[in-house]
Amino acid sequence: MKRLFAFFLLAVPVLFTQCRQEPLFVDPEKAENGEATDPNGESDDADEVNWEAAFDYVYDSSVIPEIHVTVSEEQWNKLLAAFDKNADTQEFVECDVRYLKGKEIVHVSRAGLRLKGNTSRRRPMDGNGAWHHCHYSVDFHKYVKDAAHTLKGVRRVDLKWFKDDPAYVREIYCYDLFRRYGVWTAVNDIYSRLWIKVGNRAEAYLGVYGMLEHIDKNYLRARKKDFGDEDGNLWKCRYPADLKSPDANIGIDENKSTHTYELKTNKEEGFSAAKAQLQDFIRKLNSLSGSAFNEWIASVMDVDLLLRTYAVNVAVGMWDDHWNNSNNYYLYFSNTDSGSYKVFFIPYDYDNTLGTSADCGVQSDSGRQDPLSWGHSSYPLMTKVLANSVWRESYKGYLRELCAEGGLFHWRSSDSRIKAWQATIKDYVSNDTGEDMAIKDRPAGWGNHYEYRIMDTGSSNNYFKVKAAAVAAMP
Repeated sequence: MKRLFAFFLLAVPVLFTQCRQEPLFVDPEKAENGEATDPNGESDDADEVNWEAAFDYVYDSSVIPEIHVTVSEEQWNKLLAAFDKNADTQEFVECDVRYLKGKEIVHVSRAGLRLKGNTSRRRPMDGNGAWHHCHYSVDFHKYVKDAAHTLKGVRRVDLKWFKDDPAYVREIYCYDLFRRYGVWTAVNDIYSRLWIKVGNRAEAYLGVYGMLEHIDKNYLRARKKDFGDEDGNLWKCRYPADLKSPDANIGIDENKSTHTYELKTNKEEGFSAAKAQLQDFIRKLNSLSGSAFNEWIASVMDVDLLLRTYAVNVAVGMWDDHWNNSNNYYLYFSNTDSGSYKVFFIPYDYDNTLGTSADCGVQSDSGRQDPLSWGHSSYPLMTKVLANSVWRESYKGYLRELCAEGGLFHWRSSDSRIKAWQATIKDYVSNDTGEDMAIKDRPAGWGNHYEYRIMDTGSSNNYFKVKAAAVAAMP
């Protein structure tokens, strides 16, 4: 399937959609036959979506889409009140969306808008009416569940401002590198431009945002051929998700992120079985050793895919990850059997990379840290996998391949891609918040290695060259 960064625009007719006024779409015939909306809020039309065409359209980087969100004063105040009451709120408010892609326009009424993020959460508008950058999620399918309330089948996108990334490129670069290197579990991510209009106020231009694929049921459906099934158990894993104890905090979060392992699918009736399945995986991950572990892990995971994933993860310097900081990943069990399953590791949240470094876990320098000792030796997944000499050599080989002359991570090829991306957005960065108004070659200001550069290829602190040296030093 053609992925991100295609070089031609799929010809699609101009679409104007008119929303239904009822709060929920249910086909009477399907309801009578028990075929209406499923327990996860997904309607049956998803089975008819041409995912290749949908992704070619929505995640085509040859055109930077414009997203215009209109929210009533009442709904906007509801969003702000929800944030003031609980900064972790998951509450949606109604909005209208105009999605412009070149000369094409899609209009979706009664879509859903909510805030996103963990430590990056902030109030989008202060008490004086001044705008601030924050992350959003737009669910076109939230209130009216029919095919018209999608972007060619894509129901939801996440919009991330380039927090702590003055270069406006880190997450775009990382997810692209994953996919180029065959890590098909990585989400799609392209540039977009965002406007929000509240009530009768002037429309505010918020600048350039990353538009990311949301990891949900549709993410699974779009990769059904690779996963083998779309109906399994999807877990969001956040700190301290070290996979060390089956007695960890496992649950379902409704309006606050409180659980270490949060079930995202099969929540209505399947939680007990899903929890037992996750606990079985964690228990065996910790209790098995030697050849028994090797045989078991090879039977439940695509180990080569995991090694490729972690080679990219370490190359880009993702320190806030599973192995080092027990954070920021998903697990997908492609069936619901508690003892016989396939599980996939899904990388997530790559803005704190490419030289944005911190004193965290076992490391203090994401560029120079030994790739073979990236994280805690007590964390079983990568420690036990890399204890296998064959898999360890594969992992090392992938890192060397990435960093080699002509490799995808080599400084020359990386510099070429980064500068090409930045050229497409440089005229759109200035925005009405007054924040993040220019592209700069700097890591996050709060990091502990502010000297790293990614655009200055002549610098001794060029991140790509520093990382290549660390890879070359591996025994």
